[in-house]
Amino acid sequence: MSNQAWLQRSFAAVWHPCTQMKRHESLPIVPIAGADGVWLTDFDGKRYLDGVSSWWVNLFGHGEPRIKQAIKDQLDSLEHVMLAGFTHQPVVELSERLAALSGLGHAFYGSDGASATEIALKMSFHYWKNRGHSGKTRFISLENSYHGETIGALAVTDVPLFSSTYADLLKPGLRAPSPDARQAAPGESAADTALRAARAMENLLAKHTGEIAAVIVEPLVQGAAGMAMYDPTYLAELRRLCDRYQVHLIADEIAVGFGRTGTFFAYQQAGIVPDFLCLSKGITGGFLPLSCVLTRDDVYQAFYHDDVARGFLHSHSYTGNALACRAALAVLDIFETDDVLAANRQKAAEFTRRMQPLAARPEIRHFRHCGMIWAFDVETGRSDFALAFFSAMLKRGCLLRPIGRTVYFMPPYTLSNEEMDWLIEASCAALDEVLAGGAGAAGVETRLP
Repeated sequence: MSNQAWLQRSFAAVWHPCTQMKRHESLPIVPIAGADGVWLTDFDGKRYLDGVSSWWVNLFGHGEPRIKQAIKDQLDSLEHVMLAGFTHQPVVELSERLAALSGLGHAFYGSDGASATEIALKMSFHYWKNRGHSGKTRFISLENSYHGETIGALAVTDVPLFSSTYADLLKPGLRAPSPDARQAAPGESAADTALRAARAMENLLAKHTGEIAAVIVEPLVQGAAGMAMYDPTYLAELRRLCDRYQVHLIADEIAVGFGRTGTFFAYQQAGIVPDFLCLSKGITGGFLPLSCVLTRDDVYQAFYHDDVARGFLHSHSYTGNALACRAALAVLDIFETDDVLAANRQKAAEFTRRMQPLAARPEIRHFRHCGMIWAFDVETGRSDFALAFFSAMLKRGCLLRPIGRTVYFMPPYTLSNEEMDWLIEASCAALDEVLAGGAGAAGVETRLP
């Protein structure tokens, strides 16, 4: 079947995520027939370089043979068993290895990133209740934060499109200023900006002493805020403040974990350990849904009791799925055997070097880089910039999805030098077209009737 045939069927039957479906009357959904490495291929044979790792999950590209083989091998013994009252080898081994990597010894599994956020929030709240501090029911998150779109996660997400729409369903949290380095005052360094934001956080904690259960942050990079990057000093200060005011620190590394910021976990760059660590996305290399929350032994002990009501009351049917855990173990194996972090440092330096002509363009602001994440803001009056640039890149065989006027790159770690050049050249051409007033939905060839 052709692209057009699958397009028509998908538009009629599938309700796509984070999407105003009416837009796809003019900007068609792209039907993908297959994928290999950094490339997606549609049913008409056109290829697209996946510059965002399919929403940041495909760490080693599509179809990585070692992950694929691990899943096939696991299929021969056990595909799934409920984790209530049962266990299995992949989930035990994965939990042990994540504990060794993080210093957090107890793993609770879910199916996606928002589930991990929900688990961490509920676990923190219930911990304080079990410890006799039932007044600690509120959470602090950062301005422009994103932690998921389920009800609990939305309460700590500061994306107005989401939070205002569902405001009547949410228990309001507290917002602290972001340490976003782009907000530096004249003469102020990124570390200065981080310390200024930390002082504001301390004021908030002092004002609400006895009410706060936890602070939740995206370490080093706030994704939906337009890849807002900040100095590790902020995390070090935040750890100190959480200890001082007796609140939990939740590190949401759903997007930035597994080497994305240059270290295995982003919080490690601050020399700290959080109370809760939320993981998902890259944990299985993009093959299967899985999320995990890791926590300290003292948190686990607060739930260890004869009273069922003091146990942690949360479950998922597919908790700790054996196939997903085996895929995650294969991901960890690849990190070890391929020395991925060292390889990424070299690759990041090369991509940054090659991107300098793009970064030097007069309309580019705040070019920034953290590990295997690159971003810049575009000075333009176009309110439809994100959609227009996305469309212009598709025409050139690339998948990039700007956040507002921020263009970012989060490619698979396997990106070659030639593929870097392809992505950069396409980005320059797309910027030329969009800033000249072209592109947008009308620039895409296929249209729905």
